[in-house]
Amino acid sequence: MHRVRWDRVGRVALLCVLLGIVALYVGPARSYWTALGESKTKNAEVQRLQLEHDRLQARKRALSQPDTLEREARKLGYVLPGEKAYVIEDLPSG
Repeated sequence: MHRVRWDRVGRVALLCVLLGIVALYVGPARSYWTALGESKTKNAEVQRLQLEHDRLQARKRALSQPDTLEREARKLGYVLPGEKAYVIEDLPSG
């Protein structure tokens, strides 16, 4: 008859408990790394949007100036009342 070696049974039991604990930590650790990656992506997007916001705010401030507004209107072909607009076509290039 085989004799039970309790020291080996204890080692196997401790190994099983250790593997169980590691298995419990794997899921949350993976979730943490995924969330960290998403956080970095979102932060980059926020920075990009902040730069775009700043650019649009500067554009808004510039367009509130009468000189800039008139210059932009003239680029679109608008003229002041009393002015005559002329369109010149078929100019030689260069």
